[in-house]
This record gives sequence, structure tokens and C-alpha cells, in this order.
Amino acid sequence: MLVDNYNRVREQILAACQGCQRTPDSVQLLAVSKTRSADEIRELHACGQTAFGENYLQEALDKIDALRDLPLEWHFIGPIQSNKTRTIAEHFDWVHSVDRLKVARRLSEQRPDHLPPLNICLQVNISGEASKSGCAPEALPELARTVAALPNLRLRGLMAIPEAETDPARQRAIFAQVRAQLAALHLEGTQPDTLSMGMSGDLEAAIAEGATIVRIGTALFGPRQYAPAHL
Repeated sequence: MLVDNYNRVREQILAACQGCQRTPDSVQLLAVSKTRSADEIRELHACGQTAFGENYLQEALDKIDALRDLPLEWHFIGPIQSNKTRTIAEHFDWVHSVDRLKVARRLSEQRPDHLPPLNICLQVNISGEASKSGCAPEALPELARTVAALPNLRLRGLMAIPEAETDPARQRAIFAQVRAQLAALHLEGTQPDTLSMGMSGDLEAAIAEGATIVRIGTALFGPRQYAPAHL
């Protein structure tokens, strides 16, 4: 099933790119593997998938340790507690969910010297939902300037989890706002190159509006079975 799902998602990405005259290699597939097993990740790696996104830190650490024999790229995409920044800085290649300066500074200070700079996306709360993490759009320019100047971090771009929407036109309108925020950061003097947006239900709209990373879980692995600790 995983192989079929993987091929289906890759075909979706290809079709979406062709539909907006983009090259397929301009969009990275990030497999969201939270609640999934190390064996499932190993199976997807055998298909050619190398980038995996995790939300739950201890679960992620267990899988990172179990899969050390594979050349995987690990992305942390969940909310960040200040007391977890050291462990995240030590074990991940990307962090998509930075939304405040305190967290960014801790990640910079705690990134081990022998590792390359940690790739950072700033999470923007583009829909203004009180239940979601993310920096308010109006606060992004100042946060981006400060984060871009921190040592041991590389500001790559923005991440967004918009309010759920099924209408493709409205999906695109929301993603267009994120794209405009990235363009505004360029005008402010930073040069981020990444838009982490789009999931299983809206990847086509996200790609049409410039997504460079799509975070796909359900379409790859099927519905998640949450353990009690994740409820």
C-alpha cells in the first residue's frame, strides 16, 4: 500500500507542477511520519523518499535512532516548547515551526558546532486562528530580520497551516497570502527561498501558489492511529 500511495502522491505533484508550468524538482515531498513506525519510514525510503517530518519529539528521537543507518533528512514541524529546543537543535536538519524570537535564539545557541546551520522556517498564522501557533503576519518582517542575523541558523522561508478549506479557489487565495508574505520579506532585505505549505487535501492549490515543500501524511500512510499520549 505504501508503495502505491507514494507513487500516487508523486503523480499528483507532477500533475500539479505541469498545470502551473513548474518543474517537478522545484517541489520537495516531505513525508509526515508522526505516529508511523520506523519500518514504514524504511519502506518509504526504499521507494526513494528521504525527507520526513515529525511533530512529537520523543517519538521522533526513537525513530531517528532506529534509522541511523539510512541517509534521512529530519524536519521538526510541531509546536516547540522552550525546554525542548536543545534536543531539536541537536537532532534535526530543518525546523518549520519557529514563531517567536526566544525559540530561535535558543535553537541558534544550542546548535552543535560540528553540524551545519539549522534550516528555519517561520510559521505564520495566516488565517488568524486562535487555536493555531504562528507569528502574526504583521510581525513577520521584524522577526525575519532578527532570525536571519542569528548564527547557526539559516532562515529558509515560511510555513503555514491555513484553516481547512475544500474549495480550490479559496485554498489558492489563502496560499497566495503566504506567497505575498514571502515576497515582502525579500523587499525587507532577507532572501528566503522556501514556502512550506500544502497537505494531502490542498497540495495542488499550494503548488500553484509557489509551495516548495508540501507536507503529506494521510495520502501516504492512510488515516493516523493516535496513541493515548498524542490525544
